[in-house]
Amino acid sequence: RAHLTRFHGVFAPNANLRAQLTPSGRGKRPAGDAAPVDVSAHDAPRSPEEKRRAMSWAQRLKRVFSIDVTACVHCGGTVRIVASIEEPTAIRAILAHFEKHGAREEAHYRPAARAPPVQAA
Repeated sequence: RAHLTRFHGVFAPNANLRAQLTPSGRGKRPAGDAAPVDVSAHDAPRSPEEKRRAMSWAQRLKRVFSIDVTACVHCGGTVRIVASIEEPTAIRAILAHFEKHGAREEAHYRPAARAPPVQAA
């Protein structure tokens, strides 16, 4: 697997102190401690769906792979995400269209051509 982060010591998944140190309060808790230790303990319990939605896919890409899809590659300005296509049939249809009609050359983002290296005399 690529980009796998392993934590050791107090940040290890089963460390006793991890729940006290991480913002989400995740980790192994002592037997008598059923409630989270962090400041969000007074918040209402979140459903699994809410926990998944806590971080958007764009934020996850930026955090894990250092890919910022919200910044324009050319000017650095902010980009607005219009849609997120997740259905495999729709993705196949879009890719088939590009394969049939060809994508614009700019879409490939090829690096600019350059001269061959100069030989040292």
